[in-house]
Amino acid sequence: MNMPDNPERTVVGRLAPSPTGGLHLGHARTFLIAWLAARSAGGRVILRIEDLDASRVRPGSTEGAMVDLRWLGLDWDSGPDVGGPSAPYLQSLRGGFYEQALGRLQAGEWVYPCACTRAEVARAASAPHAGEEGPAYPGTCSWRTVADARSIADRPFAWRFRATTEPIIWNDLTRGRIELDPDRGGGDFIVARNGVGAAYQLAVVVDDHAMGVTQVIRGLDLIPSTPRQIMLYRRLGWPEPAFGHVPLAVENDGRRLAKRSGSLKLETLRAAGVDPRALVGILARSCGWSSMIEPSSPGDWISRFTINTLSSDPWVVPDELGSIRET
Repeated sequence: MNMPDNPERTVVGRLAPSPTGGLHLGHARTFLIAWLAARSAGGRVILRIEDLDASRVRPGSTEGAMVDLRWLGLDWDSGPDVGGPSAPYLQSLRGGFYEQALGRLQAGEWVYPCACTRAEVARAASAPHAGEEGPAYPGTCSWRTVADARSIADRPFAWRFRATTEPIIWNDLTRGRIELDPDRGGGDFIVARNGVGAAYQLAVVVDDHAMGVTQVIRGLDLIPSTPRQIMLYRRLGWPEPAFGHVPLAVENDGRRLAKRSGSLKLETLRAAGVDPRALVGILARSCGWSSMIEPSSPGDWISRFTINTLSSDPWVVPDELGSIRET
């Protein structure tokens, strides 16, 4: 494991975009909150590019994300372009660290090889739950041990983590006390695929630990991932960061913003001459830090930042964004 960015456990936040398309206004709001949460505590910010899924990575998206974030006025202390003690800051280059962590899980028999296909899991699940990882895993291969991987090495298989049965509880920075049942959240989950590498849940835990991250602020849609990551932290014997989940941004009709929403991408707004200071003012107002739009830079809100004013409702992108132009 490489040396952590944060040996003294000072506040460290992170921005972790995926280079699968341009950043949109929802990303901008969440990243602004994450940045301010760290900076207002006198902490550091790390930029990490989560590009594990090579099939979804779009050329130029990594560079575009950094341009978008800097245009918004955000900066970072460690990252792909500036280096740092926990380099590399691209997940696609960190496979060796994930293998080390997987080896620790294997040594404790906390994972097992699973040759079930998605279709088999869906058919066997008595109460499927929709989610990023698909239906709840019914435990078909949970009898296997790590050594059994040799007997199925001739076909594709995944390494599943043995989820605990007791509820996972944490005090969310934005939502308060949250309690989730791991079984209701999908049960045993995939942490790696043989011959392919680590899955998201393992990679993000390994990276956040190695980089000394103490607080993770991200979208509300990632709440189901939090119990899984907490379980991994505990099995690996690592301190857990504080988690905070921010309501998503939606359009006027209630549809969630997506990277395919071209008109709401930061790249599109930047090319159209939108004033980033006015945009920051709109984002700050949406977070309850002001009752009016105050053209500003992110640093202007450090002394006024509070996470307690965030609404629990989705943020509806206001109409005035379409009329903001540089003068």
